[in-house]
Amino acid sequence: MAMSVAIRRYNRNVLGLSAIYAGALVGAELVFVRGHPTGVIAYLIAILPALPIIGIFAAIGRYLVDERDEYLRMLMIRQSLVASAFALTCATVWGFLESFGLVAHIEAFYVAVLWFGGLGLGSCVNYFTLGRRQ
Repeated sequence: MAMSVAIRRYNRNVLGLSAIYAGALVGAELVFVRGHPTGVIAYLIAILPALPIIGIFAAIGRYLVDERDEYLRMLMIRQSLVASAFALTCATVWGFLESFGLVAHIEAFYVAVLWFGGLGLGSCVNYFTLGRRQ
């Protein structure tokens, strides 16, 4: 099956935003290790790596709007629902374990990492429930 225009745009956007994320993360780390910024500048630099991640969420939303094939759109929606359930379940369980002092604190941005991992899990769910019809 040929890739739709929407999926090609989505792939291009996600790859570009991922590269920007890597650069922003490394740059922010270097600035904080070497320069110790303070005040508003520190907040702005700390937020920089989050912006491409937000862009990836927007790219997924745009893909869902642009995709004309209802079946492909349903597969991505299903993946996103699995990813959301996975990330929120992990965050909720960990949060309760943490609140009772049973596990260490984990930074909140890892919820996005779990969500992206959940997209992969959702892809597996699609594959095993729908077979090779994807």
